[in-house]
Amino acid sequence: MSDLVTESVLCIFFSFGLLFSPSFYSQRVLEASIAENKASLKRTHPEVWSDSPNPYDRKRQDNCPVGLKNVGNTCWFSAVIQSLFNLLEFRRLVLNFNPPANAQDLPRNQKEHRNLPFMRELRYLFALLVGSKRKYVDPSRAVEILKDAFKSNDSQQQDVSEFTHKLLDWLEDAFQIKAEEERDGEKPKNPMVELFYGRFLAVGVLEGKKFENTEMFGQYPLQVNGFKDLHECLEAAMIEGEIESLHSENSAKSGQEHWFTELPPVLTFELSRFEFNQALGRPEKIHNKLEFPPILYLDRYMHKNREITRIKRDEIKRLKEYLTVLQQRLERYLSYGSGPKRFPLVDVLQYALEFASSKPVCTSPVDDLGASAPSSGTLPAQTSPSTIDQQGPSSSDVPSTSPVQRSVIHKPFTQSRIPPDLPMHPAPRHITEEELSVLEGCLHRWRTEVENDTRDLQESISRIHRTIELMYSDKTMVQVPYRLHAVLVHEGQANAGHYWAYIYDHHQNRWMKYNDISVTKSTWEELERDSFGGYRNASAYCLMYINDKEQYLIQEEFNKETGQILLGMDTLPSDLRDYVKEDNKRFEKELEEWDAELAQKAQQEKLLSQIPRAPAPSPAPVQAGEPEYLEQPSRTDLSKHLKEDSVQAINKALAEQEDRGPEAIMDTVMLTPNMQGIIMAIGKARNVYDRCGPEAGFFKAIKLEYARLLKLAQEDPPPECDYRLRHAIVYFIQNQAPKKIIERTLLEQFGDHNLSFDERCRNIMKVAQAKLEMIKPDEVNMEEYERWHQDYRNFRETTMFLMVGLEFFQKKSYMEALLYLIYAYQNNKELLSKGPYRGHDEELISHYRRECLLKLNEHAAALFESGDDQEVNNGLIIMNELIVPCLPLLLVDEMEEKDIVAVEDMRNRWCSYLGQEMEPNLQEKLTDFLPKLLDCSTEIKGFNDPPKLPSYSTHELCERYARIMMSLSRTPADGR
Repeated sequence: MSDLVTESVLCIFFSFGLLFSPSFYSQRVLEASIAENKASLKRTHPEVWSDSPNPYDRKRQDNCPVGLKNVGNTCWFSAVIQSLFNLLEFRRLVLNFNPPANAQDLPRNQKEHRNLPFMRELRYLFALLVGSKRKYVDPSRAVEILKDAFKSNDSQQQDVSEFTHKLLDWLEDAFQIKAEEERDGEKPKNPMVELFYGRFLAVGVLEGKKFENTEMFGQYPLQVNGFKDLHECLEAAMIEGEIESLHSENSAKSGQEHWFTELPPVLTFELSRFEFNQALGRPEKIHNKLEFPPILYLDRYMHKNREITRIKRDEIKRLKEYLTVLQQRLERYLSYGSGPKRFPLVDVLQYALEFASSKPVCTSPVDDLGASAPSSGTLPAQTSPSTIDQQGPSSSDVPSTSPVQRSVIHKPFTQSRIPPDLPMHPAPRHITEEELSVLEGCLHRWRTEVENDTRDLQESISRIHRTIELMYSDKTMVQVPYRLHAVLVHEGQANAGHYWAYIYDHHQNRWMKYNDISVTKSTWEELERDSFGGYRNASAYCLMYINDKEQYLIQEEFNKETGQILLGMDTLPSDLRDYVKEDNKRFEKELEEWDAELAQKAQQEKLLSQIPRAPAPSPAPVQAGEPEYLEQPSRTDLSKHLKEDSVQAINKALAEQEDRGPEAIMDTVMLTPNMQGIIMAIGKARNVYDRCGPEAGFFKAIKLEYARLLKLAQEDPPPECDYRLRHAIVYFIQNQAPKKIIERTLLEQFGDHNLSFDERCRNIMKVAQAKLEMIKPDEVNMEEYERWHQDYRNFRETTMFLMVGLEFFQKKSYMEALLYLIYAYQNNKELLSKGPYRGHDEELISHYRRECLLKLNEHAAALFESGDDQEVNNGLIIMNELIVPCLPLLLVDEMEEKDIVAVEDMRNRWCSYLGQEMEPNLQEKLTDFLPKLLDCSTEIKGFNDPPKLPSYSTHELCERYARIMMSLSRTPADGR
């Protein structure tokens, strides 16, 4: 469905029978809309987001408002219905609507055959929004009835105005039938008309003849282009033609004014953000910024205030004319001169003052040249240019045949007249002290006068602006306040886009954002950003204001007997209450079935776990519960790297390479980083061990190892040399883990059973184990200990996601890289929320995640452009399964401006196809796909399970991570 048709639907829903001006859109726009959407009308039911299989994901939380499921390009329906539902008086009218008693005699015509079933489905939908236990409900039945109106027998798009009156008839007639049935000799009142309709008086002159007409209006159309705020739009809409002609007796000019005589309780403005581009032959969206207030005072537009308003308008006109004169005068002060380059006059006077006060310091270009010439000298050092000028060139000045002299003498200064002495900077050549004193006095005085004049002009301009702003702020002009109730926002282009609504919760005094199934708290600042325009492609399309003095519009119902407020299910009539209860029972059954299924799976797993299995061969015993990154290689494993004299080899390395660090010695003897540091520390403590025994040796070794790790933690190595990956304790130190956590971790490393190469290592290992056993339960919080180690395991896992993702990226396997980088970013963000050293560089991961999406988007677009059915389908699969689900991840953080720009680039790439000619099947697929791409919801739709990670030893992980980081560009964030 095109947006031009969709916005008409919005107009009608908002007004429920409001007049729509046929001239508001030109016939060209209607024809273009119809032509562009012929293909989309023939398509089958479009793909929609599937529900989560877990019903708890679809369960309503507390009293959170219920969302509406998008059942296929129906975001417009969701936004409008939610805006009306949250208007409590309208909600009551719909919920308490009873079909006429003679309904069994219907249908008398096709119109009645449609509007009553639609009202029935609307009642059911509103009832579910009130009392459902679901997070969101399905509006398919109401939508299907609506969609019948979009097609005639030959599947051609109806004219916008024809469709407008059709939908208008549904709603008005449904209430009109009931009103006629209940009337008692009086003219029936239609509550829809009472709620949404107003009247204005058109006063004008047509070809010299005055006229007055009273007209009814519903939704009031306003032009956006050329205006900065809502009041400017209204002023332009209320006045047409030559205003002066209205007050003159003999004038052939034409013009008219509109004055509201009766405002509706619910006043809706349609902001015209679409116009027809004659050159391109298609409609385009206007993205200009337009501000609107939360409280709108409409006194100045009321007929009863017309005389006061006319006086104020004349005064504003006079002030604006005077303002224009002042601004022109100020411009001459701020931009002085007649040439292309202009400067503030105060600066020009300052420059003149500085020039007059400058003292000439003369030098010659020849001297300048001599100063910069080679030391061998090509001009006589003592010959002044004045002497040369008087005597003419001497024989010594004639160039010699010597190649040295010929190569360095500059003929222009020897064959032409030497210029006179020149000052080093501009300065007066002849000025007396008296002249300078007079000139300085004048310039100082003129500069002060200009500064004062400029300041006075600026202050006068500010005062006039303030006067204009406050022109309508007196008590008589703030008696008709209208409060902003809902803002309908459209993001996208003229032919495709996404709608959502900001709705004010009048009881909680806060804004809520209704975006299909997602209902979240919001703020006025977020509303401004998305609704005013000029930011991305989002802007307000429709504004709903309500009379702030008519409290019944938003007032809760009260029990007539007890006087208590009625909430939730208590507000529903009995038939709707039963309907909602039945639906809630069905949902509760879903929850019970899900719980039973999970319990059955758990029981099956328990039974399977009790079946005896043959034990898998283990290469070496490992201490129970020991984290993988703390495990040391067993003696069997070490035999691959160490000979029988391995410890002696380390001792020898220590003796010969005392000045080398442990990381360098690891190249000599292959060990894990933890093992390397511990054996080295034991080796360095051998003298203490030999003199004082194992316990003293242990204390010396553990002190040395801690000092080494502390030093590593304080260093700032390049990304490819991340010590946190090598040592958990470095990670703990950098993140300020409790001392007890670090001490226990270090003790466990020294007490590892595999640290038993020789007698000294075994004895120190036994001391460490004894120390571990001496730790009392209350000395170390084991839950906290486990949390720190789990964080470290998460850090290593995040590193693996990042490493594998970057490896795939460098191989240009972008689809494979994307999922790894997504999980790397999400996990890393969670780590960084606990501290700046818990994870990796967020900007780096964000950059490559963004690059993956951009490259995949370009690839998918290229496949779509090929026109081949299989290629087109493959491109849309990439978009639907990879890119679209990722967009909320990029939009959820508003501070990531580059991510937001990337999303806009991807959307604009696909929106650019809207103005191009293409096959009907491509048009159909594009029309189905674009609403998903343009959906601004930040709710995560769901991802595949995290990709499985291979098992890496610490040494292999560090090596591969270093290799990939060294290969990356050092400035990844400089471009996209």
